[in-house]
Amino acid sequence: MSRMSLLAATAIAPVLWGTTYLTTTELLPEGRPFTAAVIRALPVGLVLIAWTRQLPRGAWWWKSAVLGALNIGAFFALLFIAAYRLPGGVAATLSAVSPLVVAVLAVSFLHEGHRIRTFAASGIGLAGVAMLVLTPGARLDAWGALAAVAAGTATAVGVVLTKRWGTPTGLVTFTGWQLTWGGIMLVPVALATEGIPGTLSPANIAGFGWLAVAGGLVAYLLWFRGVLALPATQVSLLTFLAPLTATFLGFLVAGQSLTPLQLIGGAVIVAAVIVGQGLFTRPRQHNAVGSADEHNTGSGRRAEAAGLRTPSVARAHRGVAPRHSRIRSAPACDTAPR
Repeated sequence: MSRMSLLAATAIAPVLWGTTYLTTTELLPEGRPFTAAVIRALPVGLVLIAWTRQLPRGAWWWKSAVLGALNIGAFFALLFIAAYRLPGGVAATLSAVSPLVVAVLAVSFLHEGHRIRTFAASGIGLAGVAMLVLTPGARLDAWGALAAVAAGTATAVGVVLTKRWGTPTGLVTFTGWQLTWGGIMLVPVALATEGIPGTLSPANIAGFGWLAVAGGLVAYLLWFRGVLALPATQVSLLTFLAPLTATFLGFLVAGQSLTPLQLIGGAVIVAAVIVGQGLFTRPRQHNAVGSADEHNTGSGRRAEAAGLRTPSVARAHRGVAPRHSRIRSAPACDTAPR
């Protein structure tokens, strides 16, 4: 799969997450956010584990639990706390700090390059989210603001740790572990605050089904594949597409109005995502063959972790030397395999 195809597929995940608000308001029973979070994560996580029949081993018992807590459990819980204590626009804006946190951590711990471009795109995208969802009279609650920032930080740390640790198994099993751990951690919270759901209408069942299959199963399979195969900073910038999708679905389906400032904010978000991916920049040229070898080796590892295979990796498995080892120079860059 080419880099552009992989980016496009990964971008589907935040777009699907952007449908959560409309699904919640139009289809789900009121006052059950944690129940929705459990249904979104736990059933499909158990299905994936049952399908692959693989449980964590050794250190991956606690590693998968940590990733499940950061990417699913803590993120959902903190985000709902922020949503209850803050206006939706404030919560969305503060939780959108995730790409900025990823940028800092990726430079420090993953040694990803393009610092100026990454920080600029993150800041521009955050400004776009603010223009898109903030209202002039938005109030600020200290605990709600802290929860929103903590939610964005939790998922940012989850992305960086996923890149740093990789995965000892296939994508389906890896995703199933995290969804299951996150769902298990949310069950006590849902039971304590909301209890067991009563009678569900067909609309409720359809809404829960959409959250579980589209927002849980499909979205997280695509998301973790992208996280494992692409630079963390590029993947994190795609999360700006979630509030963009939510806003425009509100306009198209729920009849909400859009102001000129919101339209500008949407355009700014799209620009930030494009700039952050470096779609119109040329890869740097290196004269040393070793630089190309290091790049291709790292790309192969990222691709194999995501269940992909590059031509050089395939030749290595067949015992054939890659072509770039027979030439004097080769292009290298800090992005995933094309």
